[in-house]
Amino acid sequence: MQEYTQITGMILKAEPIGEYDRRVVILTRETGKISAFARGARKQGSRLLAATAPFCFGEFKLYVGRSSYNVLEASISNYFEGMREDFEGACFGMYFLELMDYYTRENNDEKEMLKLLYQSLRALMHESIPNRLVRYIFEIKAMALNGEFPGMPKDGAWDESTEYAVSYIVGSPVEKLYTFTVTDRVLGELKAIADDYRKRYLDREFKSLEIVDHL
Repeated sequence: MQEYTQITGMILKAEPIGEYDRRVVILTRETGKISAFARGARKQGSRLLAATAPFCFGEFKLYVGRSSYNVLEASISNYFEGMREDFEGACFGMYFLELMDYYTRENNDEKEMLKLLYQSLRALMHESIPNRLVRYIFEIKAMALNGEFPGMPKDGAWDESTEYAVSYIVGSPVEKLYTFTVTDRVLGELKAIADDYRKRYLDREFKSLEIVDHL
């Protein structure tokens, strides 16, 4: 008897397998990060062609095999189509996906990480908040959710507004993160803090970040 499961999540990564298939990485609400095969997803006319691309968020019906998941159906509630029309936003978004792929694990409770990713991508699509600020908020909050953010660096004379902003980012619910803007000085200090801790605690380079840094 075949075993099926229904999950809610976002496609972090998709890569071609064989002539017509795809392997996808999905950050899920139920079981953390999983890998799955989408058979025939690259065929023209396939119902999974658009639904198994990066940024797709929705519900996925999976067949649970002996050694892998297989995507059978998908009901996408948000394709983040704006990413396809905004090159800069898409570059930031791809970095967010890559960072989440690094941070999250299978069978972990990654609900807050999924929520952070979703809200951060939404923030990139609004002009009211600069993409760079979205990035630094995303990086600092991701470190905090992963238990790696040690607080304000002790070797700097930080603006009081910067200290308040960091405290707000770390302590606020994800839904309320993208509700403020900052001065250029505070933005620069948030960059310094996020850059310092990323280099200190993350043990790899991110290809998408190289593109973001050159924008």
